[in-house]
Amino acid sequence: MKDDLLFKIGQSVRYIRIKNGLSQEELAFRSNLNMNSISTLERGLNNVKIKTLYKIAEALDVKVEDILNCQF
Repeated sequence: MKDDLLFKIGQSVRYIRIKNGLSQEELAFRSNLNMNSISTLERGLNNVKIKTLYKIAEALDVKVEDILNCQF
């Protein structure tokens, strides 16, 4: 079952990633995560840990708040 909030956060990460011209693989490398983690997060399939969200925000050069605002 898809959770709407998790899906919106995932789509926000995806939007920012694409806007920055990054592949999922590059984002995974920059955030020291595996590509499967990025993929499942963007699809809203798994709950994201706060520490993971901070790693992704740093790799995307944005604030966590920018991701959570889900304005895309």
